[in-house]
Amino acid sequence: MTGTGQRVSNIGDISEVNYTLGRTTQTNRRHSMKKRLIAFVSLCAAFMSQLAHAQTWPQRPVKVTVPFAAGGNTDIQARIASERLSAVFGQQFLVENRVGAGGAIAAEFVAKSPADGYTLLFPPVSLISILPLVQKVNYDPLKDFAPISILGTNPFILGVHVSLPVKNLKEFIDYVKARPGQLNYASAGAGTVSHLTPALFLARAGLKMTHVPYKGGAPAAVDLVGGQVQMLFGVPLDLVPHAKSGKITLLAVSSEKRMSQFPDLPAIAEFYPGFRTVVWNGLLAPAGTPKEIVDRLAQEIIKATREPGVIERLKKIGVDPLGNTPAEFAALIKSDVPLWREAVDAAGLKQEQ
Repeated sequence: MTGTGQRVSNIGDISEVNYTLGRTTQTNRRHSMKKRLIAFVSLCAAFMSQLAHAQTWPQRPVKVTVPFAAGGNTDIQARIASERLSAVFGQQFLVENRVGAGGAIAAEFVAKSPADGYTLLFPPVSLISILPLVQKVNYDPLKDFAPISILGTNPFILGVHVSLPVKNLKEFIDYVKARPGQLNYASAGAGTVSHLTPALFLARAGLKMTHVPYKGGAPAAVDLVGGQVQMLFGVPLDLVPHAKSGKITLLAVSSEKRMSQFPDLPAIAEFYPGFRTVVWNGLLAPAGTPKEIVDRLAQEIIKATREPGVIERLKKIGVDPLGNTPAEFAALIKSDVPLWREAVDAAGLKQEQ
C-alpha cells in the first residue's frame, strides 16, 4: 500500500507540476503576444504620425543650407531651386550659406538636424563624394543623408592653349606622351574636381604633366589663355568664350557621353571606357526624413528641370538640367565612390588625420 500510495502521490505531484507549467507557458505566451501587440500598435502609431506629418508638411519655412558663399555656381542653383519650391509649396525655402572647412560645416549641420523636412542641404559632388576621401569629416556621406534629386550637372571640357599643334584629343595625347613632365596643367585648386579630373585622365592615358593650382577656375582660364599653362579641365562658362575668340582649343568632354551643346567634342570615355567626371549640384535631406517628403521634393525638382524658364537660367551658368529620382541619385553617389577614390589616388592626395 505504502509503495502504491507513494506512486499515487508522485503521479499527483507530476500532474500538479504539469498543470503549473502549462499555466506558466500560457501566461508567458499571453505576455509575449501582448508585447508584440503593443509594439505593433506603437509602430502603426508612429507610421500614422509620420504620414500625417508628411501630408501636412511644410507648415513653416524650410531651410536650404548651401556650403559655399553667396554668388557662386552652387549658390545660384540653390536659389533657382528654392524659388521654384517656394512657389509650389506655399512656404518659403530660405537659402542659408554656411561656409567653412571646405563645406564640411554645412554638411555636418544638416546631418545632425532633425529629419523632419525643414532642414535641407544643397551641395556639389565634392562635398559628398570627394571631401570625405581627403579630409576627416564628422558625417558619413552614404549613411547620414537621404538623396532627393540633382538639379543640374557641369561636365568639364578639356581645353588647351592654341599654340599647341594639336587638333583633336588623340593628337594631344601623342604630343604630351612625347614630352613627359614638360607641360603644365591648371586647376581651380588642389583637391578640387578640376584637379582630380585631369589627374584621372593623365593616369588613364599614361601621361605626365605638372600641376599648377589656382584659386578658382576663372584665374586658371586666364593663364591658359596667356600660355602660362597648356591644359585645363574647366566648366563651359570659363572656357567656351575663349574658344570662340580663338585663344584656346577645346578637345573633349569629361561626361560619359557627348554633350548636346558640343556634339563634335568626343567624350574621353570613347578613348578610355568608364571615364567620367561630372560636377552635380543636388538636394539632400537628413537620413530618416519621411519618404513622402523626399518624394514630393524630388517630383518638384524633376518638374522644374523641364520648365523652359528654369532651363534657360541654368544654361546661362553652364549647367545641364537633370532632375532624377531619389533612387537614381543614391545609385549615382554610390557608383561615384570608386571613381573618385581612383582620382584621389592618381592626384597623390591622402586623407588628413
